[in-house]
Amino acid sequence: MAREKKRRASGRRSPLAAVVLIGIGLLATGGIYAGASAAVAATNDSASTSSTALTVDDGKKLFQANCATCHGLDLQGSEAGPSLFGVGELAVEFQVSTGRMPLAMQGPQAPQKPVQFTEDQIKAIAVYVQSVSPGPTYPSEETLDGEGDVANGAEIFRTNCAMCHNVAGAGGALTEGKFAPALGETSPLHMYAAMVTGPQNMPVFSDLNLNLEEKRDIISYLLFMQDHASAGGFALGSLGPVAEGLFIWIFGIGTLIGVTVWITAKSN
Repeated sequence: MAREKKRRASGRRSPLAAVVLIGIGLLATGGIYAGASAAVAATNDSASTSSTALTVDDGKKLFQANCATCHGLDLQGSEAGPSLFGVGELAVEFQVSTGRMPLAMQGPQAPQKPVQFTEDQIKAIAVYVQSVSPGPTYPSEETLDGEGDVANGAEIFRTNCAMCHNVAGAGGALTEGKFAPALGETSPLHMYAAMVTGPQNMPVFSDLNLNLEEKRDIISYLLFMQDHASAGGFALGSLGPVAEGLFIWIFGIGTLIGVTVWITAKSN
C-alpha cells in the first residue's frame, strides 16, 4: 500500500508544471503593467492637451503681464509703445514669434531675438488682441503654398521691395540705424504678415496695392530664391552689382595688372 501511494503521489507531479506556472505569472504581470502604462499615458495626454489649450483669458493675462507696460492695459498704447487698435492677431503673431516683442530696449528698430513664449502662448495673446480690436488675420493655405507665378512675383518684388530688401532678398541698410532684414529664412506666413501689417519701416500693402494673387506670387518668388542657389556661381552675399564690380576690380583687374608687371619685369 505504501508503494502504491508513493507512485500515485509522484505521478501527480509534472516536470513542466513549474514552467507553465511561471509563464502564466509573467503573462499576467505583463498584461497588468501594459494596462497600467496605457492608463497613465492617456491621463498624461489629456493633461497635456488641457494645459496647452489656452483661452482668450490666458492670452489676456499673458498680455497684461508682458505687454501692457508699453502698450497699455486696454491696448491704447503709451509713450513707450504704440496703440494696438486694429493691428490684429497677424501682427501680434509676427512680432512675438520672431522675438521682436517684447522689446528688450528702445532703439531705431526692434531686432529679432530668441522667442520668449511657446506657440500656444503666442496664439493666445494674438487671439486676445483680435478679440479686443480686430485686424488682419491669417491667410488661406493656398496663399502660402508657393505655387504662384514666380516670374510675376520676381517682377513685383523688384518694383516694390528690392530698393530695401535687395533684389535677391538679402536685406540692406536704411537710414538712422534702421535696416531691411534678409528674407533667406523667412517663413511664408511672415512674408505675408509683413506685407499686410507693415512692421518697422515697411509700408502696408493692402489689397488695393497688391491683391491676394500678387502677394502669393511674391511669396512664391522668395521661396524659389530660398530653395535655389545662385545660378551665376558665387553669390557674393547677393549684394548686387556694386559687390560684383568690386570683386572683379580687385581680383580680376588686380590679377591682370600683376601679370603685366611680372611680364615687364622679366623682359627687362
